[in-house]
Amino acid sequence: MEAHAHRAAILAPSEEPAAEVINPDGGAPIVLVCEHASAYMPESTAGLGLRSEDRLSHAAWDIGALAVASRLSALLDAPLVASRVSRLVYDCNRPPEAPDSIPAKSELIEAPANANLTIAERQARIAEVYEPFRALLTETIVGRGPALPALITVHSFTPSFFGVERKVELGLLHDTDDRLATAMLAAAPEFTSLKAALNEPYGPKDGVTHTLKEHALEAGLLNVMIEIRNDFVADDAGAEQVASSLARMIERGLEACEHPVHSAVGKRQSG
Repeated sequence: MEAHAHRAAILAPSEEPAAEVINPDGGAPIVLVCEHASAYMPESTAGLGLRSEDRLSHAAWDIGALAVASRLSALLDAPLVASRVSRLVYDCNRPPEAPDSIPAKSELIEAPANANLTIAERQARIAEVYEPFRALLTETIVGRGPALPALITVHSFTPSFFGVERKVELGLLHDTDDRLATAMLAAAPEFTSLKAALNEPYGPKDGVTHTLKEHALEAGLLNVMIEIRNDFVADDAGAEQVASSLARMIERGLEACEHPVHSAVGKRQSG
């Protein structure tokens, strides 16, 4: 009874689960991740005190990221683990000890309800949002069987940050293992006209590679964090086009890394 009451402090039973797997039976040796897939804020958070115009802004979620990741899941026949809760409630790409795991401010947008959380309130968000996401991702990776899957996370970023225009349009991020990111960058000119770069507009120094470190590095999984400038994926047509290019870059990158590749894209191309 106590456990149920604690769980309902953030997510009501009707609002659970905090994370989901899309295409769970996908056969590719790949696990896709979208940590910032949703702008949803549970009723208990009362919108975190945000202005209504900020609740669907990039501060709340990665615009276009879920659309791209879902399309990649279909193209590559790979499972996709996606958060169902806004990153302003808890950022699933941050460890609990990180100050920005529950940010009170994102660039110029403030989330007043996050400013003075008690330890118990922080722990409730960790227990009800982050831990279920983390457990589901671990379970999905292990469920791929003895063959090690590649771990690919999908994000988007704003065209400008604090008023400064960003030149990069597609970021391929890595931590200490750059194999897949480097291979995809080499393949990029063949499949996309987007300006691509390694560890831009963010990198490990910015604390953004938590999922890669937590789930891929120790296990030796090939991994990459994809960052797409969100004006390219703000509508369905853009998301479709970018996903198609990325699917081919991923395949080429995995092949270059001698990772077994199985995808619906390859099947259609040969059919």
